[in-house]
Amino acid sequence: MMKNKLIGVFFLLIVFGYIAVFFLIRINNPKQVQLKTYQEWKKEYLVNKGHNQTFVNAGSRKNPIALSEAQGFGLIITTKAAKLGWAKEADFDKLLNYYLAHQDYVDDKHTQRVSLMQWKQYYQHHHWISEYNSATDGDLYIATALDTASRIWPKKAKYYRNLEIKLANDILRYEYNPKTGLLTTGDWVRLDSNYANLFRTSDVLPFIFTNLAKTTKNDKWCQVKNAMLTKLVQLSNQHKTGLIPDFAWASKKSVKAVAPKTIAGKNDGYYAYNACRLPWILAKGHDAKSRLIERRMLKYFAKQNIVYGGYKLTGKTLVKNQSPSFSAPIFYGVNHFRGQGFDNLFVSQQYIYSKPLPQDDYYGATLTTLVAVDR
Repeated sequence: MMKNKLIGVFFLLIVFGYIAVFFLIRINNPKQVQLKTYQEWKKEYLVNKGHNQTFVNAGSRKNPIALSEAQGFGLIITTKAAKLGWAKEADFDKLLNYYLAHQDYVDDKHTQRVSLMQWKQYYQHHHWISEYNSATDGDLYIATALDTASRIWPKKAKYYRNLEIKLANDILRYEYNPKTGLLTTGDWVRLDSNYANLFRTSDVLPFIFTNLAKTTKNDKWCQVKNAMLTKLVQLSNQHKTGLIPDFAWASKKSVKAVAPKTIAGKNDGYYAYNACRLPWILAKGHDAKSRLIERRMLKYFAKQNIVYGGYKLTGKTLVKNQSPSFSAPIFYGVNHFRGQGFDNLFVSQQYIYSKPLPQDDYYGATLTTLVAVDR
């Protein structure tokens, strides 16, 4: 009897805790929660390199790592913070300078420099090493940050826009498969190899494609948007859950999830650490396909007592713990689909703002910050 009472009290404490956080966020948002999250992220994950460069540390303090994906996220976050009055153009330019200092080379002799960013830098044996080859998602994030920067800081709008156009053109030149109409995963992909048909679902960024089409006046970006969203719809329809894998094999007509350990790890064919961005990505898309896929995923997650950090496409959990990398994008998605049957997720996923930002989880901390400032 006493045990049941204690369980009841414990349950009520959890409920009241969620309610308290709910009212804290509703009353103080956007300013207080946003600012606190951004300041914690900036302090923990931004690292100065020299006097005029800053990178987002995706590693640890002892073993720092820079990634083009992380740099893209950092640039986007900084533009959002600048709109709120918390960041300056100089903050953005230092992050931008790091990207400019680590652009890739596409020929075998590494003499033909392009606007794509080398995907990884790390510190080893007392010096920095930068690995050749690009990652498409990082390049797309950098491009959209440049687009936003050109609108925020008009005095340098031409400079930012020119960089954006050069980057967008190189993405289509070196990270695009004309046979499928889809973007590849990076400039390392040879069009005569099997990897030319490898499709990373988190590279489907409809809001970015729309902006690039307008800025570059190139309708091919509209074609890319339509082709890649069509593949996501096909993947979404393959399972009742609506869940989408990190990677898939895609031809002109068909698409299917890859097998485990195809490219990055054992969860390549599952809803894992790439596809988890999709609720954020698709909520920003103002088109019927994006909204269809988003609703299907949110409908599935709304039926779960707890949203865990990874799923097989059938809905079986990969782990038994929550993760801000998964919860933050879902929280963002719910905020764009309020009153449509998913509001329980607003309460359950807001736990990410009820405690300090993670200090040993670049990805979760960065997605949490991105969602906090991207309103």
